[in-house]
Amino acid sequence: MGTGTSRLYSALAKTLSSSAASQHPEYLVPPDPEHLEPIDPKELLEECRAVLHTRPPRFQRDFVDLRTDCRSSHPPIRVMQWNILAQALGEGKDNFVQCPVEALKWEERKCLILEEILAYQPDILCLQEVDHYFDTFQPLLSRLGYRGTFFPKPWSPCLDVEHNNGPDGCALFFLQNRFNLVNSANIRLTAMTLKTNQVAIAQTLECKESGRQFCIAVTHLKARTGWERFRSAQGCDLLQNLQNITQGAKIPLIVCGDFNAEPTEEVYKHFASSSLNLNSAYKLLSADGQSEPPYTTWKIRTSGECRHTLDYIWYSQHALSVRSALDLLTEEQIGPNRLPSFHYPSDHLSLVCDFSFNEEPQGLL
Repeated sequence: MGTGTSRLYSALAKTLSSSAASQHPEYLVPPDPEHLEPIDPKELLEECRAVLHTRPPRFQRDFVDLRTDCRSSHPPIRVMQWNILAQALGEGKDNFVQCPVEALKWEERKCLILEEILAYQPDILCLQEVDHYFDTFQPLLSRLGYRGTFFPKPWSPCLDVEHNNGPDGCALFFLQNRFNLVNSANIRLTAMTLKTNQVAIAQTLECKESGRQFCIAVTHLKARTGWERFRSAQGCDLLQNLQNITQGAKIPLIVCGDFNAEPTEEVYKHFASSSLNLNSAYKLLSADGQSEPPYTTWKIRTSGECRHTLDYIWYSQHALSVRSALDLLTEEQIGPNRLPSFHYPSDHLSLVCDFSFNEEPQGLL
């Protein structure tokens, strides 16, 4: 962990101006791995912005208030879902033909990712395509008070890229001052009894303020057209695992993921009709409350332009309410060259929701 932290801070130090470095010397010197001091998130955010001083500023995204009433005796639980784009894939495989190579350089792109996380300060962070867990996210986020878990893909495509940083996978972080870990499960998804290359993490947490428990899960299903039945089988396997973990929906559930599936696909329908009584949080942003956003990813590859809704935050609607959700970037903000870009570090948009427990959980419908 010490070596990874050293690499992170030396990279930050190289890109910071001398004036910025003199203002925050404590974060630019490699820390003693035996005595990792907490980081002030505001100070780290300033450092990231100093690294990014030549880039355009972040676009403003606003939270939409979705509360139907104001009753809640405890602070909300903020959950962020984000496929952050594996560095090896972004530079070596994904062929973002309208994205300048310079926009993908890790020294700055990691600061854009961190800036997005620090700006919204989630209590729980669910990430896909993480291939810099041990040298970047785990050492930094642990000093911000998070506890992290990483589960790599067994045969990550990142390993096919020259000069890769290891396999990509799912990562789950939660703030230790808000939650206790009750149990944790790393799940290798199966499809038609076959073990697959896709994974999930499911953890049962207990809120320190209320004592109430809930399960949080993160996953990343198989990509590409032609694999719809495969994704459907993976989704069914995940639902069965979550059914067992939540004791048949007795424990409230939040599932975050890049499902690589539009709402028309079978895997989406399985989640929408599950006995776990799940609803998709971002539907609540629509006028009728029943429609998913028009896109959560928008990119241009050699094969053409791709605009899809693939990312979701599902939740137990009998036990949890969505208090607010972060609006998406507009087409104008995204720009004609789409994602990723100098403005935004991934080809997927982050999703952020504030949840609260229903004061008197209703019975399952």
